Amino acid sequence: MPNTEDKPAKPRRRGAARGRILDAAARRFYADGVAATGIDTITAEAGVAKMSLYNNFASKNDLVRAYLQARHEEWLGLYRRRLTDARSPRDGILAVFEAYADHADHAYEHGFRGCGLLNAAAELPNGHEGRAVVRRHKEEVEGLLVAHLQELLTEREAEAAAEHLAFLLEGAIVRAGLEGDGERMRHARDLAARLVDGLVDDR
Repeated sequence: MPNTEDKPAKPRRRGAARGRILDAAARRFYADGVAATGIDTITAEAGVAKMSLYNNFASKNDLVRAYLQARHEEWLGLYRRRLTDARSPRDGILAVFEAYADHADHAYEHGFRGCGLLNAAAELPNGHEGRAVVRRHKEEVEGLLVAHLQELLTEREAEAAAEHLAFLLEGAIVRAGLEGDGERMRHARDLAARLVDGLVDDR
């Protein structure tokens, strides 16, 4: 009689292949760019057949979207980890900046090249679903800042301050990418701390 406990093995293998493909795509898209990375490069690095890729992703565009969503989830994980040490709204705001600094400190193949989401979005045409993923990520980050700031300021003040901090964050990530390390992110974190302290003191 067949052992029914063995039946889930095939889905697990497919899931493992999907993970290898996503990991390979993440390395190559970040290091070399989306446009410069072909399907053959990804499947070779992942150690899977091209058919396996298309069994898991409908197209390269679908793979790009999945990569961007995975990178968003990766950043959220870093933010939540930082948030566990937060003891105040101010700490929550700084956790956003610290999560970006943590992302910058990852061991990238060719060094840190800036925000992987923005890098990809710059290569994608208007209307590409990947750009919508990036936009939602940036809006969610600004929303997190608003939520923390609303514990310190009025709603209108919080929204204005969050936009200011988001601009600081994006400027810092661009400079950090150009310079190849996360030092600008740590500097931005310190500037954000002084900005928030000043807003609270002025009330």
